[in-house]
Amino acid sequence: MSLSSRQTHCRLSVLVVTAALSFALTSPAKADDARDLAARIDMHLESRWKADGVTPADRSDDAEFLRRVSLHIGGTIPPVSEARRFLRDESPDKRERLLNGLLDGPQYLTNFSHFWRRVMMPEGNTDFQARAQLPGFEAWLRQHLAKNTHYDAVVKELLTVPLDTGRAMNSPFDGAGNVSPLPFFQAKQIKPENLAAATSRMFLGLRIECAQCHDHPTDTWKRQQFWGYAAFFAGIERIDRNEEFVGRVKEVFDRRELTIPEVDQVVQATLLDGTSPQWRTRVSSRRELADWTTSKKNPFFAKATVNRLWGHFFGVGIVDPVDDFTATNKPSHPELLDELAADFAAHDFDLKYLIRAITSTKAYQLTSRKSHDTQDQPQQFARMTVQGLTGEQLFDSLAVAVGFFEPTQQQNVFAFNQSGPRAEFLELFSPDNNSNTERQTSILQALALMNGQFTSTATNLDNSATLAAVTEFPLMKDAAKIETLYLAALTRKPHTAELERLTKYVESGGPTKNQKAALADVFWALLNSSEFLFNH
Repeated sequence: MSLSSRQTHCRLSVLVVTAALSFALTSPAKADDARDLAARIDMHLESRWKADGVTPADRSDDAEFLRRVSLHIGGTIPPVSEARRFLRDESPDKRERLLNGLLDGPQYLTNFSHFWRRVMMPEGNTDFQARAQLPGFEAWLRQHLAKNTHYDAVVKELLTVPLDTGRAMNSPFDGAGNVSPLPFFQAKQIKPENLAAATSRMFLGLRIECAQCHDHPTDTWKRQQFWGYAAFFAGIERIDRNEEFVGRVKEVFDRRELTIPEVDQVVQATLLDGTSPQWRTRVSSRRELADWTTSKKNPFFAKATVNRLWGHFFGVGIVDPVDDFTATNKPSHPELLDELAADFAAHDFDLKYLIRAITSTKAYQLTSRKSHDTQDQPQQFARMTVQGLTGEQLFDSLAVAVGFFEPTQQQNVFAFNQSGPRAEFLELFSPDNNSNTERQTSILQALALMNGQFTSTATNLDNSATLAAVTEFPLMKDAAKIETLYLAALTRKPHTAELERLTKYVESGGPTKNQKAALADVFWALLNSSEFLFNH
């Protein structure tokens, strides 16, 4: 790593760590409000269950809840020591304390920087140039997550970031040397139509891009509305005329109109509620759009945000897909969605507050195990939906399970072409869709998990820190060693039948008649099980 790269990396690390250390504990008022909201959520769901004759699933046990919430909030399974501590704890408030610890921990920053990056820059999964900008963009997100910047302020900064900085758009820094959301505009090629389609979908839950070319007889949004919304980005111009790469740009603040292609019709910038802003001279039209988008009076912003987070935690949205609010795709629980949105806005779009409330509900803490036929409909939320792990969650959970640590020089947040096990793993496990419940494992992915270099090395007796610690510990019997491997991989203890069967296998030494090799076989099987590959 070059000196300048080290300095950049160190500056960012100090920034994030310092911000993390400045976390304020949740105020009693906020905590009480979150509990109250959780109770109201459960009342809405229980009322629907009663009306529809639905029998909800049982409450999840501690092991299931620990693994689930650790993956949802922290992005990875917990280490064995944390699992043992939590499972031994008999305090009635231990789940609440676990939630608070996860939300105030560094893994929350990493996991939700990945989450919001996938929302805001999905191009990074497929486009090479956009992928090169991901580390800088995620650094900007982590900075705000560390400060618990409220979501409206994050969105407003993204929409209004100065573009005419004199620097190329591919830089992760603004003109003052601070990390910035400039890569967002780079990924959209600063085209008004691309920016309109992206921002309406991710911040308002509206897929208006279908109206870009022509009107649909059954669609709410018409072509003139699409281009009127796109006109808020009409003032952005390229300085470097290179169609393949966005270099420097400038912005003409008072340009607020666009010509609809092919019909030669000029449209003025118009908000999606049909109103026009009170324009200010020499003020970017993007600022007017940002003010409207993040307003508490906006009929779309709060609903789209709470629905997206609900979908993250429950696997399916109250409106599903989560970014497709239409007259024909109605919410499953409209009153619940309205109450969530109003409460989120009343608490100034505090993401941690909303997450704390959702994960504190009885509904979130139901088991995923089916116990009644009425639990089959996902949008009844009568049991937890099984969700596939993202590439990041899968690799990071493997790393925790086997005790792998990637050297710091391979984690430089501004490296252009990162290499190493994690980067290679994420390349292979890039998502093929946005659904948490419909992720498919390809043959190549399955082979990588079973026989790939990382998994093979990580479950080798000579390389796995976990296996080494378990197999070499002299005071631990075979049953205790198997239990430890279960906690490391699945965050639970083995059932009696599992323990009896595997103890016999280990005592026999397996095919090689080697007890240590048999333990490695058990660990390999656990890491390749469907239970490990899914959040449930």
